[in-house]
Amino acid sequence: MYTWPVRVYYEDTDAGGIVYYANYLKFIERARTEWLRSLGVEQCQLLEEGVGFVVRKVDLNLLSPARFNDELEVSCTVTRLRNASVMFQQQVRRKNGDLLCEAHVLAACVNLNAMQPVAIPRSILEVIRSAI
Repeated sequence: MYTWPVRVYYEDTDAGGIVYYANYLKFIERARTEWLRSLGVEQCQLLEEGVGFVVRKVDLNLLSPARFNDELEVSCTVTRLRNASVMFQQQVRRKNGDLLCEAHVLAACVNLNAMQPVAIPRSILEVIRSAI
């Protein structure tokens, strides 16, 4: 499991100081990106190969609100790896451990010009396999 720290800024909240629901999607996206980076895979490397990961499906369950200035931890775990897709389980927790949000995210590898599914490049697939 990979964990990425996030601080809730004022811009992440609504008028009541509570994190706007769509911002959880940004938090979990950043955690997936930083997870790839921690494995030595940069998004620019994917772009150079003409491929990218796009979110195909998200199941987001909001359990408790995060608030302005909270320190959060966003986790990222691969639950399924296929030739052209990766399924993640992700959680957003307060630093004290309180679970705020759970998500299941299916990311598909696509040819960016054709926007059609393609196999994850072998070098990247091997890096992901070695990490799970």
